[in-house]
Amino acid sequence: MKNSFLFLTLLVLSVSANAQQNQVQQDSTKTEKLDEVLVNAVRVDAASPITHSNVSKEELAKRNLGQDIPVLLNFLPSVVTTSDAGAGVGYTGIRVRGTDATRVNVTINGIPYNDPESQGTFWVNLGDFASSTESLQLQRGVGTSTNGSGAFGASLNLLTDAFSEEASGEIANSFGSYGTRKHTVKLSTGLLNDHFEVSGRFSKIDSDGYVDRAFTDLKSYFLQGVYKDDNTLIKALTFGNVEYTYQSWFGLTADELKEDRRQNPYTYDNETDNYWQDHYQLHWNERFDNNWSTNLGLNYTKGKGYFEQYKPEESAGDFNNLIEEDSDIIVRRWLDNNFYVLNANVTYKQNALELITGLSYSSYDGDHFGEVIWGSDLAEGTNIRDHYYDGDATKNDFSIFSKATFKLAEKVTGFVDLQGRFVSYKTNGLNSDRAEFVTDANFSFFNPKVGLTYKHCDFNSFYASYARANREPNRDDFENGVTEHETLNDIELGWRYKSKNASVNTNVYYMFYQNQLVLTGGLDDVGSPIRATSGKSFRLGLEVDANIQFCKQFSTSTNIGLSSNKNRDFSSEINGELVDLGNTNISFSPDLVIGNALNFFPAERLQLSLLSKYVGEQYMGNVDSDVSKLDNYFVNDFNVNYEIKPNKLFKSIVLSALVNNIFNKKYVSNGYYYTYDDTWSDPVAITTIEGTGYYPQATRNFLVGATLKF
Repeated sequence: MKNSFLFLTLLVLSVSANAQQNQVQQDSTKTEKLDEVLVNAVRVDAASPITHSNVSKEELAKRNLGQDIPVLLNFLPSVVTTSDAGAGVGYTGIRVRGTDATRVNVTINGIPYNDPESQGTFWVNLGDFASSTESLQLQRGVGTSTNGSGAFGASLNLLTDAFSEEASGEIANSFGSYGTRKHTVKLSTGLLNDHFEVSGRFSKIDSDGYVDRAFTDLKSYFLQGVYKDDNTLIKALTFGNVEYTYQSWFGLTADELKEDRRQNPYTYDNETDNYWQDHYQLHWNERFDNNWSTNLGLNYTKGKGYFEQYKPEESAGDFNNLIEEDSDIIVRRWLDNNFYVLNANVTYKQNALELITGLSYSSYDGDHFGEVIWGSDLAEGTNIRDHYYDGDATKNDFSIFSKATFKLAEKVTGFVDLQGRFVSYKTNGLNSDRAEFVTDANFSFFNPKVGLTYKHCDFNSFYASYARANREPNRDDFENGVTEHETLNDIELGWRYKSKNASVNTNVYYMFYQNQLVLTGGLDDVGSPIRATSGKSFRLGLEVDANIQFCKQFSTSTNIGLSSNKNRDFSSEINGELVDLGNTNISFSPDLVIGNALNFFPAERLQLSLLSKYVGEQYMGNVDSDVSKLDNYFVNDFNVNYEIKPNKLFKSIVLSALVNNIFNKKYVSNGYYYTYDDTWSDPVAITTIEGTGYYPQATRNFLVGATLKF
């Protein structure tokens, strides 16, 4: 595997070098912004044969009134978002082309953010991070080579704030429905002596949640020190968050939803999640000349926290005999982890050739343990905070890649991206069910990507690409007995049109899988989705993304995603028998997703936007049961932004308002589906019982805010 990768890397270098002879001479003095080099290895440009969308700082700011980043990205193509508490603050999630959040590879300045074990992305630990984001890029499909858990449906990379040449300050406050409020302070010294800058942000976000008592309390910070000269950029930054949220992970049953969609069935007043996470990054970018540059990134992340839960009439054996039989207890289940990352890459540019070669190494260690903090009848000799289970895990992830963009002809550009990824995952001890959990797994993956872009004229270009991705199971998969990796092959064909007043991106994709881990619809005991291997499956789709400026006062942004998402020859146990169901719909994969923005500019610095989102019906399981079906929904938001330019004191005052769900739609964007066999009433004729749960989203609600810049 490694020899094959090295051979193909040399082949890329050879092809690239030969292709230079056909390159069109370009301005050799053109250089990138030094800040952008941080994400150069994981991003693609407008001419790349990779399907993607870019979002700028200015676009994020228009709706940045306290809601999480997934909610701010809700109107991008093929994106579906959801919120456990219903109001877009706290535990929120994002799906792209039907793939769940564990498959969306997230990086911050090129550093992996996904949790190495669960592979999930916990946006609740990035409170108000949009206020410190310079830009982001969402790549749909396999995308380009990234660091960390392999992208298996999408990649989302964030670039944090660029340095500021001028001193500045910012105070932002917003308030809204359900006690939602955000308070942000930002400061920058500007460049001191033309070389140094220090900047920072402190934020506090609170929300009571649409669901009763599903509150969120987030405290976050972002601090950055910069040194720069003409060819050097060194950034040292740290950011972190403390989150305190009340339990709303399990949603509502169908009966509870009908009775009162805002109710919360949990009655223990401290059924909460508590987690602290701090990140420390160091980046050094060096440009040696107009051809060569390097980037070095180091990261350390410390995470620690617990969720607290009340459990009535529990069995002594389930808690290491720390309690008497049928005791009521309160437990805390802890995570305590460390995550280290090294990224390094070198870039060579000459004329129309760009070659990037690099490596990434990460090391993770995590302790899992549970403690009893109260019991109605503790066993003799038991002390408060005694552990009832202990386990540990380590994961090492090494990848090496080489990617090249080069001219093959006057109008044809080639793209080759080769990645080798090597993963080791080990666990020891007991899991939370007090079952022995010992894993020693190793994976070696080769992930090639190739593509062509044909530029027909200044307005039109066409592209085609093929990419292959492999991905290891996560911790929950191993606990459920899944040990095989999954493989994705992604074919993308696209057309791009761009003129002065319009741009259209159209693409067709065919993603076919082997051993895809699809969501079963069920949840584990901490509200995490359960996955199972589906054998062979595919996603076939058409995406259209158009931006049109009709006149100075009016523009539209529209995207449509049409898709067919199927498990092939899917089998499931129903009423005690294994039944071949043929081709079934993949869970949480709507066939139609539409986003639209109508933007009106009636006066200078005033913008009014009507934002619309339609999500077609979707199944919460893979057996096409009508019981598991989520209804389609169509929701509209209204956004207003007005900037005032005072003559004194402030550089700018920005007033913002956001009315979500203006037509008061009662809808559900997420849920779960489970089955169990009833063997009590008739052990001979087993009956499969179906059940569902739902996460109701907020009806009409509002947020208003003011940002003072000085």
